Amino acid sequence: MKKKNFEQIYEEYKQEGNVQAKMEIADELSTGAEQIVAVRRNSDDDLIAFKTESGRELDYITALEEAKAGKIAHVDVIHRYGRDVLRSEPDGLKENNLSELPSF
Repeated sequence: MKKKNFEQIYEEYKQEGNVQAKMEIADELSTGAEQIVAVRRNSDDDLIAFKTESGRELDYITALEEAKAGKIAHVDVIHRYGRDVLRSEPDGLKENNLSELPSF
């Protein structure tokens, strides 16, 4: 029986996922959706505002509404803790996660 290299198989899987995620991101941006490029946090480290690539600064509620309407790329709106929450799309790319973006 041939011994499997589980590490290599998983790394190849991750690489393929990264390629696919980048293709999906390009498709999403071609629809005209804006990307969030910076975030603002309060003293509790909660995200309270977002800056888009065009320079628009959005409060949390406006960002939620625009994300629901498909106007913001790479984010999902989920319902948690009795309310809607904005979160990074789980696309496997760390660099576009809301938690990784610079502050403005």
